[in-house]
Amino acid sequence: MIEDLRRKLEKHEKRVNLKYKYYDCKKIDYDPGIVIPVGIRQRYLSVLGWCAKAVDILADRLVFKGFDNDIFSIEEIFNINNPDIFFDSAILSALIGSCCFVYITKDKEGSVRLQIIEGSNATGNIDPITGLLKEGYAVLERDNYGRANLEAYFLPGKTEIYAKGKKAVVFNHKSNLVNLVPIIYRPDAVRPFGRSRITRPAIYFQKHAKRTLERSDISAEFYSFPQKYVVGLSPDAEPLEKWKATISSMLQFNKDDKGESPKLGQFAQQSMSPFTEQLRTLASGFAGETGLTLDDLGFVTDNPSSAEAIKASHETLRITARKAQRCFGSGFLNVGYVARCLEDDIPYRRNQFYQTRPMWYPVFEPDVATLSGIGDAAIKINQSIPGYFGKDNLSELTGFDASTEPPVVEAMNEE
Repeated sequence: MIEDLRRKLEKHEKRVNLKYKYYDCKKIDYDPGIVIPVGIRQRYLSVLGWCAKAVDILADRLVFKGFDNDIFSIEEIFNINNPDIFFDSAILSALIGSCCFVYITKDKEGSVRLQIIEGSNATGNIDPITGLLKEGYAVLERDNYGRANLEAYFLPGKTEIYAKGKKAVVFNHKSNLVNLVPIIYRPDAVRPFGRSRITRPAIYFQKHAKRTLERSDISAEFYSFPQKYVVGLSPDAEPLEKWKATISSMLQFNKDDKGESPKLGQFAQQSMSPFTEQLRTLASGFAGETGLTLDDLGFVTDNPSSAEAIKASHETLRITARKAQRCFGSGFLNVGYVARCLEDDIPYRRNQFYQTRPMWYPVFEPDVATLSGIGDAAIKINQSIPGYFGKDNLSELTGFDASTEPPVVEAMNEE
C-alpha cells in the first residue's frame, strides 16, 4: 500500500539527505573537544571534501559504452534521453545514496522518457531475483517546506498520480511491469538496496580530520604571534599596551632607582608538525577505507609515478570499479527492458534480454606502452590459438572501437 511506502521513505530519507550533505561539504559536525571554548571553535569551522572525492574518483572512472547484442534496440531509448548526462547522473546518485531510481514515462508522441530520482524521494519493494520492483513510490514534486505536492504510486500495469494526497489520474499500460526501476550500488541479501560509497568509517575519518584542521587553525594564531614576557619591571612602571608591545619593532625600558633593568623573554614557539602528521595518518585511514591513495587526497609523493605504478597503487579502486560496473550494468539493462516494454506496449519476458550485455570503457585509459603490450600479447596468443583475439574483445581491452577507414599504410600505397 502507498501508506506503507510513505513510511518506508520517511525512514530512509534523512540518512540519504545526510550523505548528500557530506558530499556537498555542507554538514557541520559537532566537536566534542573540551579544551577549546565554543566561541573560538565556531570561528574556525573547517571544510573538507574527502567524502566527495571518494565518490567522484570512482564515478569518473565508470563510463558506460553501450549494449552488445542489442537485439531489441534498447540503446536507442537511452540515446534520445541525453545519455551523456543520464548515465553519469544515475551513477553519481547511486554512489552517494546507495541507490537511485529511474522514472519511466511515455510522452504524447509515444517516445519513452527517463528521469532520475534520488534515493531520498523514491522507494519500493524489490524482487531479489530480477532486481525489479514489485511496487514503487516516488515524490515527484515538493513544496518549499519539503512536503510532497505530487506523488506517484507504481503498480504492475499502472501508475497512480496523487496531487496533495489525493488521487488525481491513473495511467494504464500493457507491459505489466512497474515503471520505476532501481539502480543499485553493491546490493546483497541483507541490503537489497545497496550500500553508499560514503561509509561510516569514511565519515569518521573526515570528521576527525576536520577537527584536526580546526585545532591547527587556532594553534596557528599562537604560532604566528608567540607569547613574550618581561620580568624585573618596577611596580611603579606604566603598564604595557599588549597590542603595541606585539607589533612594535623597538621597545624602550629604563632602569629603576636601584639601577636594575628588566629582562625580556619569549616562550617556545608551538610546532605545527603534530597536526600535519595527524592529518596524514587520518588521510591514510580514509584512503584505505575507500581504495584511494594519498596522492588522491592531496598528499603528493616525492617521486612521480609511471602509468603502471599508478594502476598498481589503484588496484583496490580498479576492483571496486569493476564490481560497480556489474551492478550498474544490470540496472541499466533493467531500465532498457522496462522502457522497451512500455514503448512497444508489449509485455516482453525478461529472459528474452539475457543475451544483451552492458559494455563499459576500461577503468584506466591505456597509454602507448600499454597499447603496445596488448598488441604484442594479442599477436602471440593468436599465433597459438588462431582467432582468439578479434575486434570485439580487443575493443574491451583498449577502449577503442575498430576503425571503419582503411589503414594509413594501405591508403598511402594506393596514392
